[in-house]
This record gives sequence, C-alpha cells and structure tokens, in this order.
Amino acid sequence: MLDSFTFENPGYFWLLVLLPLLATWYFWKRNLQQAELRLSSVQGLKSQRSILPVLRHGLFALRLIALACMIVAMAKPRSSDVSTRTSSTQGIDIVLSIDVSASMLARDLKPNRLDALKEVAAEFIKGRPTDRIGLVVYAGESFTLTPVTSDKALVLAALEDLRYNTVLENGTAIGMGLATSVNRLKESTAKSKVIILLTDGVNNAGFIDPKIAGELAVEYGIKTYTIGIGTNGMALSPIGILSNGQFRYGMAQVEIDEKLLQEIAVTTGGKYYRATDNEKLEEIYEEIDSLEKTEIEEFKFTNYEERYRPFLLIAGLLLIFELLLRFTIFRSFI
Repeated sequence: MLDSFTFENPGYFWLLVLLPLLATWYFWKRNLQQAELRLSSVQGLKSQRSILPVLRHGLFALRLIALACMIVAMAKPRSSDVSTRTSSTQGIDIVLSIDVSASMLARDLKPNRLDALKEVAAEFIKGRPTDRIGLVVYAGESFTLTPVTSDKALVLAALEDLRYNTVLENGTAIGMGLATSVNRLKESTAKSKVIILLTDGVNNAGFIDPKIAGELAVEYGIKTYTIGIGTNGMALSPIGILSNGQFRYGMAQVEIDEKLLQEIAVTTGGKYYRATDNEKLEEIYEEIDSLEKTEIEEFKFTNYEERYRPFLLIAGLLLIFELLLRFTIFRSFI
C-alpha cells in the first residue's frame, strides 16, 4: 500500500521546518499575549482556579496541525496503480519432436527417459510465455500431438498425458519425426522457427531419410537442435513382454546415431547435445532456452489518484474548530 503512495511536490515538506520555529516563538511569547493588571493586594479578591488558561494553548496546537495538513496537501500526495503490457517483437515458433518408442522407458534416467524428459520439457514450455509451441511424437511413424499454439495449458496437458502405447508402430523413425515437425512449421510467419528433436536410438523405421528431412528444414529456414538421450554403455531397458503385458527389463547396449544427429544439427544451424542423466538433460534445455531468446517489449501504464483533498478538509475543519473555540469558550482570553 505505502509503496504506491507518492508525492508530486515533495519539496514543500521543507516548510514543516517552520512549525517547530513557530512553536518556539509561541512558547517564548506566551506570557505576553494577555494584558496584565497590577494590584497592591489581592487579599480581598475571591480566588477561583480554572483549567481554561492551560487549555487555551491547545488553540495554537490546532493551528499548527492545520498548517501541517496544508503543507502535506501542497506536496500533492497521490496513490499510483501500475499496470504492464508486454508484446513480443520477435516471436519464436518451437516444435518439440519426441521419441516415444519402447526404449524411452529405459531406466538410466530417473524414473525413466520419457518421464524425465516430460518434467524438463514442461519447465521449458512454462519459461516461454510469449512463444508458440507444438508437440510431435514419433516411434516407427509420427504424428502431431498438438499444433503450434500459444495455448500453453493445452500443450502442457498433452505433454503430461504422454505415455508409451502400441498405437504407433515400434521403431525409431527419426526422419519421419523431423519431417512432421518441419510440416508443422513450414507455413509459420514467425521470425524464428526451431525444432528440438530428441531420440534415444538410431533411425530404423519410416520412409523418409533423416538427411532429406534436414534439407527440408534448411529450405524453410528452420533451425534444429538434436538431443541424444541415454547413458554411455549399458542401460536397464525393456527387452521383452511378460504374460501379463508388462515389460521385462534387462541390461541392453545404448545405441544412438550421434553422427546423424550432429549432421542434422550442423546442417540446419542448430547444435547437438548428449543427455546421459537427468541433470545433463535439464542443463541442455536451459542452454537451448538461453540461445533462443524472444525479444519482449514491455509497456508500463501508471494511473494516479490524487489524495490531497482529505488533508485540505482536515485543515479546514481544524481552523473552523479553533475559531469556534477562540470566540466562545476562550473568548475571555483573547
């Protein structure tokens, strides 16, 4: 509340220095404000004590308070309400292309690769309030989970509901995932278009060559960041299905076509990363977030409400009250 209370003319507060000077002057002259009558003896006069002579000094106090209120009013107190509006001067359209093959359930990242990715990707999406984001998922084939949209709630809900299922043919169609992502962005009018493609394997499915998909990205001016997810060496991965439909886990060699991912990234002007654990995956998304910054222009609007009127009203009432007392109860002391 006090943070929004300001004074347009604070220099008038220097006048408050006069108040203690006036009080000092009044104290010094207090005995000279009434006429004196000298008598040789007051023995024959009836003595009557009254509190009025003491209270009459309150009249001057009322006047000082009224002056203080008028000085505050001259300083023009006012409260301010600041509202902001932001506009993006360089919007970015981003597609997260996510591998959802069975190997993404490997447990070298905690609790598994897919869930670790979902947590990090959700924070990345929340940190891009002015950008449009879409989701593409792929395994042996690919499809658009959400179009490129500014509705972050929709994208986050779709990401949260992302699970491995048997709807998509199993496999890793990197070319299909990249081509579908390019298709989502090719008609975008954004000044910057970005694909973040994540996989944990090698291209072994689909009918589109990843290199051709990368060339399409270059043709449409789309930068691609590629991420290979998975530890170096062996990882606890799904290796079969039990009779109850659950996966059977065992140690399996992690195979990522890093050469292909590096080539796609370099060709499109992006960068390749390797995420071997949860912390590294988080660092990668933070780095991409810092590399792809949106220029934001912020406008601030300040609405002022003048607050000097109550001080003038108080000053006026005090002066009227002082005059009433002076010419009624304290009339005999004037």
